[in-house]
Amino acid sequence: MEFSTNELLEAQAHVWNILLGYLKSMCLKSAVELGIADVLKKHGKPMELSDLMSALSISPTRTDSFRRFMRTLTHMELFAEKPGHEVKYLLTPSSHLLVSGETMNVIPFVNLCVDPTISDPAHVVGPWFKSPKETPFELYFGKSMWDVADEKPEFNKTFNEGMASDSRLVCDVVMMMCGQVFRGLKSLVDVGGGTGTMARAIARAFPETKCTVLDLPHVVDTLKKDDSGVEYVGGDMFVSVPQANAVLLKWILHDWNDEECVKILQRCKEAIPKREMGGKIIIIDMVVGATSDKDAHAVETQLLFDLLMMILLTGKERNEREWRRIILAAGFKDYKITPFLGLRSVIEIYP
Repeated sequence: MEFSTNELLEAQAHVWNILLGYLKSMCLKSAVELGIADVLKKHGKPMELSDLMSALSISPTRTDSFRRFMRTLTHMELFAEKPGHEVKYLLTPSSHLLVSGETMNVIPFVNLCVDPTISDPAHVVGPWFKSPKETPFELYFGKSMWDVADEKPEFNKTFNEGMASDSRLVCDVVMMMCGQVFRGLKSLVDVGGGTGTMARAIARAFPETKCTVLDLPHVVDTLKKDDSGVEYVGGDMFVSVPQANAVLLKWILHDWNDEECVKILQRCKEAIPKREMGGKIIIIDMVVGATSDKDAHAVETQLLFDLLMMILLTGKERNEREWRRIILAAGFKDYKITPFLGLRSVIEIYP
């Protein structure tokens, strides 16, 4: 097949755009480290470059470099420009998520994703396809991600903080947009619920629901009792799940392969009553191709996240057909998918 010169030049631009994509992550990392969003939020109105640099304690000798940096961040729509005699900068919805004082901020999740422990194994995806190792992470580090987390307290802390920050964001959105999913439940167990962020939010919103968190003993042993009424149980979701009206699996199943997901769902099925008695499983996870996000790049983001799961673990992000297969294989009869959460969906499955 022959291509024209113009097609090849366009192709070069496309390849270069992909090639330099890692700089987007590094720009985001740098914006968080500098605290640009915090300064703009505190200022309360559009801010000139010189004032922004002064507030960030950046030397005037870096003016041209910082202007170029902000030009890229505004092109990426992390920040916005207000045109005039002097360009002024302001927050966008995306940079609002980078304000450290806000409940719905993604800073810990950004810190997790740019941590070298997470990003470096991507370098060996090519060789991994010809390797017997289970994941590129294992090929790179010689052990699983969970083993590395056990051995490196700082990474484990970064990981838990990243997951907890995502739970806070999801909690707020779920309670605002799809609280009916939890309404009327007498009891709920959050499987793999970590530090209990989601369970505490559900307990606050629905005091009549008895909430329990199931996680590995070494996770729950470090948690302090609070006044939320949430109970913490140490255990293994592959062995048994505490009895409850409903089971919540938030961002759990994408960590595991299909066979493992079927086992987890079977243990969850054993823990709940029949559908006519209110029994159900609530899954919060991606359904590739289903999104409430109008961003044209939403599906691409889902696909990239699927690759991240492939690199780190044996799991995957699934489309509806793949979800249906494991749901039916686990013995469930019916399910309902609602793309409430931008890139993620709420999946209710019934015995």
